[in-house]
This record gives sequence, structure tokens and C-alpha cells, in this order.
Amino acid sequence: MDSDAAVLPTHTATTPGSSNHSKNQADELRSQIRRRRRRCVCVCLLVSLGAALLLGITLLVLFLTVLRVRDPTTRLVSSRVIGFVPGPGPEFQFNLTMLLTVDVHNPNLASFSYASGSVQLLYRGVLVAVAAVDPGRIPSKGDGTMELVMTVMSGSFGAELTQLVKDMEAGAVPLDASARVPGKVAIFSVLKLSAVAYSDCHIIFGVPEMKVQSQVCHDHTKL
Repeated sequence: MDSDAAVLPTHTATTPGSSNHSKNQADELRSQIRRRRRRCVCVCLLVSLGAALLLGITLLVLFLTVLRVRDPTTRLVSSRVIGFVPGPGPEFQFNLTMLLTVDVHNPNLASFSYASGSVQLLYRGVLVAVAAVDPGRIPSKGDGTMELVMTVMSGSFGAELTQLVKDMEAGAVPLDASARVPGKVAIFSVLKLSAVAYSDCHIIFGVPEMKVQSQVCHDHTKL
């Protein structure tokens, strides 16, 4: 045989059976990939649902324990007469202007920012004066001070004016103060909830020293 003769390439013939076998293997591989993807999607979904559930439970626990709203406490620190105008005529009449200083303690982890509020002063059930509360903010687990200017007019006492004179002569005037202050509770400076702080105080006001002899306050907050 001549060594310089060209060597022709040979071809391996494929049978119909082997072609079908390769196609089946490719289909099986694609099927396995699809199943793996579905499993990955299911696992990711379950993990996400579990994380959301855990977050919800954590927030619920925080709200029921650490973040639950506790009622603030108020205390009338001082009351000072800054104006007294006697009325005309022989009858007992006057306009009395007082400066009231109130301390407020916020025991919550959330701060309380409040808008304008109001304080009503009652004598034996009769409304005798109203004072405005200026907007302000009380920090979390902190203290704040409110100063109220209140004018009391003798004409507001009506039929109780005679009893007022007797109480003043006895040196003790019973008063009831009711405050309503709307605002917002801010938790971690992210979540803000509307809230209204209420305070009801029974005060014994001393005469002639013009100071508070005793006071009992009940405070509460509504979200």
C-alpha cells in the first residue's frame, strides 16, 4: 500500500435509538433544573414568611411590654398671683390672674409632642376659669414644664360666691382642675400615634398665703 495515499475521514453512523436516548437525557436534565428552581422558590418563600411572622411577634411583644403606653404624671409645682383687680362697688368682686407651673413626667420610651390644649378650673362644680396650654414636647423618660396663665373672675362663681367667701375666711378653697392635651406619641422617631393626655386634679388652695396646700391628681392617656 502506498504510504503517501490520502487517508479519508471516517464517520460513525448514529442509530435512531441512540439519538432518542440523548434527547431523553436532556429532557431529564431540564426537568431536574426546573424542580430545583421550584424548591428554591418554595424555600425562599417559607423563609420570608417565617421572617415576617417573627417580626410581627417581636413587635407585638414590644408593644405589650416595653412599648406599652404608661400614664404620665403631673404635679402643680407653684401658683403665683400676677394680677388682682377689685371690682367696683361695695360687693365682693374681683378679677384674679394666676401663673401656674405644672411639671409633667413621661415614663414611656416614646416622646410626646402636644398641640395646644386647655385646662378648666372648677369650684364646687362651677366652671370659673379656662387656661390655654401652649404646644410643646416632653422627651422619652423625661420631664417637661408647662406654664399656664389663668384669670379667675368672681362673676363666674354665681350663687357659690357666698360660699367662696366663707372658704377664704376659713383659709382653704377647694378647686378641681381638668386638663386635656392632644398630641402624638413618637416611637423611635419612626412610628407616630395620635394620643390625648388627660389630667384631673383636686386642689386645696390656701388663703392668705396663696399657695397649694394639697393636691391629688389622676392622669391617663388614650391612643
